[in-house]
Amino acid sequence: MLSRSPAQAAGAPNPVPQVALAVVCGGYAVGSAMGWGSPRLAAVMGDFGLSVAALVAAVSCGLYARRYSTPFRPAWVLFAVSSGMAGLGNGVWGWYEVVRGAAVPNPSLADFFFLLFAPPAIVGLLVLAKRPVTKAGWICLGLDAWLIAGSLLTLSWSLALAHTAHFQGRTVAQSALSLAYPLLDIVLVSMVLALHFRRSSVHRSAINTAIAALALTVLCDALFSSPLLHDHYRSGQILDAGWFAGSMLFAYAPWVGRRSAAETAAEAPGPEARRPQSSGSRPIAGSLAALTPYLAAAVCTLGILTNVLDGRRIDRVVLFTGCTVVLALVVRQGIMLLDNITLTQELAQKENHFRSLVQGSSDVIMIAAPTGVLRYVSPAAAGVYGRDADELVGSELASLIHPEDLGRVVHEVRRFLAASPEVEPTTRIECRFRAGERRAAGGGTSRSGEAESGGGWLNVESTVNRHHGGLIFNSRDVTERVRLQAQLQHNASHDALTDLPNRALFTERVTKAVTGRRASDHDTAVLYIDLDGFKQVNDTIGHQAGDELLIQAARRLAESVRAGDIAARLGGDEFAALITGDGTRDRAAREFRSLEIADRLRIRLSEPYRIDGRDVRVAASIGVAFAEPGVSPAGLLRNADLAMYRAKQAGKGRVELYAPQMQDEVAHRAELVSKLRTALQDGEFALLHQPVVELAGGRITAVAAHARWRSAEGILFTPAEFLRVGDRGRLTDEGGERAAELGRWQLEEAVEQAAARHRAGHQIPVAVRLSARRLLDRALTPKAIEALLARHGLPSGALVLELSESDPRIPLDDLERRLVALRRLGVRIALDGSGYAAMTALRRLPIDVLRLDRGLIDGVVESARLHKITAGLLRIADDLGMQSVAEGVDLPEQVLALRSLGCTHGMGLAFSAPLEEPRLRRALTRGSYPVPDLTGQGRAVVLSGSRPVRRAAAAGDTEASPVAPK
Repeated sequence: MLSRSPAQAAGAPNPVPQVALAVVCGGYAVGSAMGWGSPRLAAVMGDFGLSVAALVAAVSCGLYARRYSTPFRPAWVLFAVSSGMAGLGNGVWGWYEVVRGAAVPNPSLADFFFLLFAPPAIVGLLVLAKRPVTKAGWICLGLDAWLIAGSLLTLSWSLALAHTAHFQGRTVAQSALSLAYPLLDIVLVSMVLALHFRRSSVHRSAINTAIAALALTVLCDALFSSPLLHDHYRSGQILDAGWFAGSMLFAYAPWVGRRSAAETAAEAPGPEARRPQSSGSRPIAGSLAALTPYLAAAVCTLGILTNVLDGRRIDRVVLFTGCTVVLALVVRQGIMLLDNITLTQELAQKENHFRSLVQGSSDVIMIAAPTGVLRYVSPAAAGVYGRDADELVGSELASLIHPEDLGRVVHEVRRFLAASPEVEPTTRIECRFRAGERRAAGGGTSRSGEAESGGGWLNVESTVNRHHGGLIFNSRDVTERVRLQAQLQHNASHDALTDLPNRALFTERVTKAVTGRRASDHDTAVLYIDLDGFKQVNDTIGHQAGDELLIQAARRLAESVRAGDIAARLGGDEFAALITGDGTRDRAAREFRSLEIADRLRIRLSEPYRIDGRDVRVAASIGVAFAEPGVSPAGLLRNADLAMYRAKQAGKGRVELYAPQMQDEVAHRAELVSKLRTALQDGEFALLHQPVVELAGGRITAVAAHARWRSAEGILFTPAEFLRVGDRGRLTDEGGERAAELGRWQLEEAVEQAAARHRAGHQIPVAVRLSARRLLDRALTPKAIEALLARHGLPSGALVLELSESDPRIPLDDLERRLVALRRLGVRIALDGSGYAAMTALRRLPIDVLRLDRGLIDGVVESARLHKITAGLLRIADDLGMQSVAEGVDLPEQVLALRSLGCTHGMGLAFSAPLEEPRLRRALTRGSYPVPDLTGQGRAVVLSGSRPVRRAAAAGDTEASPVAPK
């Protein structure tokens, strides 16, 4: 029961140990009062009972000191030694009285053990005492102990010890022994009293119990030493019950009750250890501690008066002790006086230091009474608030706080005052505070719309502490920080260039419109706007001009939307507008209204922009989507984006309304991308070659490589539709990646097959079509192409690289350097002669072959205008020494017309479709195709509108009627 850990959780103390202790002590007292029934049993219980009780106390204190590491472990070890000495002394006493049946000698070994009881107890009490932190404190502690001991010695000597000190026939040892007991008891009583007023706050219950045990033991010793009981004492009498109870209290002391949370925290310093004690016990204890020296002097005086009143001469011991007590009191008072002077000086210095800190602080310190009236305001108020401190003192704090913030501040203050000081020692409040005229005029701190007579408003942050029922406010001006935070928040939600809401804020507003209280207004619409031709503005007149165009476009957009609508820039040249509905359920009416707004925006955004003294024109493509039931905010933005993309596909500068099939088209394009990826990974692409025929004699001079995808049904498809899966967003990246991968595969496959044909004796060049952007790819450097040709053993002159498009954004300088390097290797370069950039390319780039697109060939026979354009291009190619190749020559009339215009080569269904490798080799073995002539012999006619069927020599040639590509 007593071995319970002292670190048990705080709670209601267990009454069982106290009850058990009371029962044991009470039983012993009853037995002692009844004489234990027989003299022998009384002697046994009076001697060995006390010995056992003292040994139990020794074991208990020693066990506690061994098991638990506490700051007071040495004290419990000393108490264990002290109790052990008492137990041995009672054991020796019982040996004489009970075992041997003889009287106890005087002095005896028992006296030796009894005398050793006091010194360990005295040292243990010193360990338990609160240790002074200064030398003066140690001196005062020693003086207090002597004041108590001297006064008790004076009183005891006057009452009894003076008589005991006379030898009256006793030996020196007997007289010394008779004086040692009371003197040691006096020292113990002095330490008990001193410790009671200077005890440590740690483990207070255990210390109080130990003090009570020692006090009870000393009291019994004093009664035993008194002349009234000493001569008549017998073992087992009621006096033994006091010693027994003292030993049992010692045994119980280290384990007493459950320690409180404050005691536990004191042994392990933390937040709880610093919790202030309850007011009441501390002032009383402090007052008694301060009165202890004077009470001791009064006791000493009482002892001297006792001698005088008895008519006795003042004993020298009393006189000497009294003088030393008075001297100690004078010395103590002198020390305390010097200490008070030092403390007063330190207090004055600290007060001046504190005053300097408060007055020199840049923060404003205000003390408010419980009524809210300001009692003190630091001088910093003049610089922070623009108002003198004297002006603010006496005013109500509520009158200085902005009315919109007052309710929140009052609520926070009430909550703070109701909270526990230990749980929440401070709180933080931020509000607007009325500024003086000087600050408002000089610092410009007044917010727009908030300035009033007498000044504006400052954003103030205050740390609030409790102060004698009132509050202390430590306040600082955070107006600039609040402004900066507002600016940062604005920047985070607005576009830096145009100051329109950005995508994040616009998405948030769309979410509120779709899921908020107006979620039932399905006529709410999102307009997705893209500026057509903006990239050309950046590429031609610079990015700075492009930024200026975006700023003007944003201004026009913000001015054109209605007051309740929201315009935003989503990124690049993409804008958006949220058009709130008016609650109409008429679908036609809402579409008409939204389309009317969108068309007005399109016209406004398509007007010329004046930039750097020139007019710049761009168009606007707009997609419109409505907040239909079940559409999420992200889905609404996606639908508007799809509608805008459809507007760009339909010719740009248009307004398109979202339709559900647009999403199906997106899904279809995504499916095509997936199929293209799978086809490349699984090797489902095949390479066909179309012969390039000399128009003059029909000789095959080259072959052009064409990639085809063989579907699961065995049908060959052109990859064009897969490469056009989308030119915006995520699909663009995947489509471009697939196109690049397909281009690399096509080039390597064409070189490998051409090398195989060269080894078989068909030494004709192969033409591979690549885009200009692909030619500038890092993977297709001249060294990489040279290594590819060397790896397959194909002569460099047998490769023709054909530019399939002329992108104006491609830097011609880089392209020119790349083509020159390829020509040094022997690779020939062909150019698509169609497009507005063809003339620039012909002027700058090293070109060997000019290819005429199908668009120039289809109407060359019927259209005189197209006839002249084609003739002009052929004349330019001839003047520059280039070969000319016409693509899409499907009719004999086209062959004749092109040959008459000077075109040297052609390919198309008039000769052959793209062929697989076995059929190509048979055609190369034959070496030529028949060409139409002006006499009509061998002339081709057109059947079914597209495919020529040859007569004469080509009538039975199966190679002359290939399968047309799908």
